[in-house]
Amino acid sequence: MTIRDEADKIAGELTELRHAIHQEPEIGYDLPATQRKVLAALDGLPLEITPGRQLSSVTAVLRGGRPGPTVLLRGDMDALPVHEATGLPWASRTAGAMHACGHDLHTTMLAGAARLLSAQRADIPGNVIFMFQPAEEGGGGARIMIDEGVLGAAGEPPVAAYALHVFSGMYDAGVFAARPGPALAAMDAIDVTVHGRGGHGSAPHQAMDPIPAACEMVTALHAMVTRKFNVFDPVVVTVGSFHAGTVRNVIPDDATFYVTARSFSHESRQRLRDETVRLVTNIAQAHGLTADVDFAGGYPVTVNDPAEAAFATATAAGLFGADRAVTPPEPLAGSEDFSYVLNEVPGAFVLLGACPPGTDPQTAPSNHSATAAFTDDVLPDGATLYAELALRRLAAAALAPE
Repeated sequence: MTIRDEADKIAGELTELRHAIHQEPEIGYDLPATQRKVLAALDGLPLEITPGRQLSSVTAVLRGGRPGPTVLLRGDMDALPVHEATGLPWASRTAGAMHACGHDLHTTMLAGAARLLSAQRADIPGNVIFMFQPAEEGGGGARIMIDEGVLGAAGEPPVAAYALHVFSGMYDAGVFAARPGPALAAMDAIDVTVHGRGGHGSAPHQAMDPIPAACEMVTALHAMVTRKFNVFDPVVVTVGSFHAGTVRNVIPDDATFYVTARSFSHESRQRLRDETVRLVTNIAQAHGLTADVDFAGGYPVTVNDPAEAAFATATAAGLFGADRAVTPPEPLAGSEDFSYVLNEVPGAFVLLGACPPGTDPQTAPSNHSATAAFTDDVLPDGATLYAELALRRLAAAALAPE
């Protein structure tokens, strides 16, 4: 019986686990209920399990029956601060929290893969690390798990790492997608405060108005994107919030605006930071003002190793058919903290369509929406791909000449 057959046999149990996690979503670093569910799902399997110290992570190591290298599989566990409006029978029971990005599916599929691979333990030529990670949604949980030693949990660094991410739209259910090179953008936050001198609205010449300078900065930032960066290595700058003053006839002392900056290469990311600071500082000086620029580093670019992305696509095609394994022509502008893992280990971030039956993927509510819905039908396939990526990658390493 194949891994895929075994996964289909436990589809009902995977669905039950996914619904249980979905009904009790938790946000951020501390996910005690989710951690308990994961530990219960792994109970009885031949795994070396280590809970996180700074967060409710679970690291589980499966040591194969034959010597060989190590592969890492990651699934994130945290939910979003979104109040669910799907009306599903297994909808969130926690007000203001929802698995709107499908992490409940990732956790379930990874637990399923641990079960499938444990049954194959005697024949596995190497080790598998299962990385159950909190705080992907802005918390950088992957970086904390790396600091706590997840990459060395089996005693040696992994030779490859893989993660799956479901989408409520974009692709038909069961379609896998991986591209070589940049797969998702880096995302950084820029906070700018322009300092002037307040005064009466009737006498602006007696004040130092920060608002016109701040407005000029906003316009100049958008122009900078088109004039300072290669169109084939794009950056995206969005000013999402602008605050200044209290009433119409008072010139404020300060004006503040908040920016997100997205880039698709390490080089453009650094240049974007440098150019933003230079531009904002120079415009402030031209107006006789000062400005503080707080550039808060977010997630790096998620870069798929070309060979590992091709391997993941070929594995999915071999398992499910060529029509269910595609190569996206361009990266997504979202960001992901699996990027920290891929900075250390060659691997691939693989997308999986999970659009419910009867729904058009192009018009379905997107991830992070209060009405985002994901089909349970993809759970066995996701668990299968996780398991097969580990098995086939370890087998290929065992056959490679030293």
